Amino acid sequence: MNTLTSEIEIIKSKTSKINEVDFENLSFGKTFSDHMLECHYKNGKWEAPKVVPYHPITLDPSAKIFHYGQSVFEGMKAYKDANDDIFLFRPLDNCKRLNISSKRLAIPELPESYFMEGLKALLKVDSDWIPKKDGSSLYIRPFVFASGNGFHASPADEYTFLIACAPSGSYFSGKVKVLIEEKYSRSANGGVGFAKAGGNYAGQFYPTQLAIEKGYQQVIWTDDNTHEYIEEAGAMNIFIRINDTLITGPTSDRILDGITRKSIIELAKAEGIPVEVRKITVHEVVAAAKNGSLKEMFGAGTAAVISPISGFGYHGEDFDLPELENTYASSLKKRITDIQTNKCDDPFGWRYKVE
Repeated sequence: MNTLTSEIEIIKSKTSKINEVDFENLSFGKTFSDHMLECHYKNGKWEAPKVVPYHPITLDPSAKIFHYGQSVFEGMKAYKDANDDIFLFRPLDNCKRLNISSKRLAIPELPESYFMEGLKALLKVDSDWIPKKDGSSLYIRPFVFASGNGFHASPADEYTFLIACAPSGSYFSGKVKVLIEEKYSRSANGGVGFAKAGGNYAGQFYPTQLAIEKGYQQVIWTDDNTHEYIEEAGAMNIFIRINDTLITGPTSDRILDGITRKSIIELAKAEGIPVEVRKITVHEVVAAAKNGSLKEMFGAGTAAVISPISGFGYHGEDFDLPELENTYASSLKKRITDIQTNKCDDPFGWRYKVE
């Protein structure tokens, strides 16, 4: 694979939009910083990445992204502490997962140095865009797509890698009510469910819209074969607390290897919380809700970190979760965000200082 042999070229924007932004009232992912990282794959290799002004992309109508969906992405965040130092959370895991996703979709893997050095250069240029307000961060979206042309059903010969950034407030506020899916599937064995492929999310929108029309905010995905096993919550991994034990499904062809997910598992074990990584059936969850042993359910992902679930629907029946004073969701979220924002020690080595 290519390695970066020179400094990242930086082309700065002539004007900045930053004074037009209300950093006290940021929506998630709707405002974008002044610059982005751009890198092209041509003639069998990745060209050197550049930091350039944020700009629209021009593509030919025959670009293969439009026809065959070769597109993968990542989600990350950058934080600033009280000393204006910049931190990332497990960025090498994002780089590794981007390449795992790319390989599954026949996209050329990106050199780690291009990803990391390019990201650091971008964050230094747009450091003023990283908000310091509690709950806010600079959301980072690295993505790769097929930019080569042609209607032939085959992998493209050219690709584009971009990193764009959006200063953002909290992704979710409050708890969500979810519907356990009994018909549609997010992914299947042998498929691309483990990859962060754009098409995975496109396929979720219609069943989720049906759930919203019934009064729920999200869908809990079950396995494609029997719909008996709990797998994910919306676009997030899912955790279920029965009595004092925290349970989450194992990763597979169908379940994303979430970075927040594995951080929660490791952190919970370190804090003495019993953790089980195993298959869990819908009927086990329903039975626990009926006998009072179901204490918590929550989604886990980069954007929201942890999103508590207040109740769920299944077979036309609704189940409310108890309102507890001290929840695993709140304590684990605080511990992770304190690590991310450099407010506490990091015994796991997850925090990455941008220098």
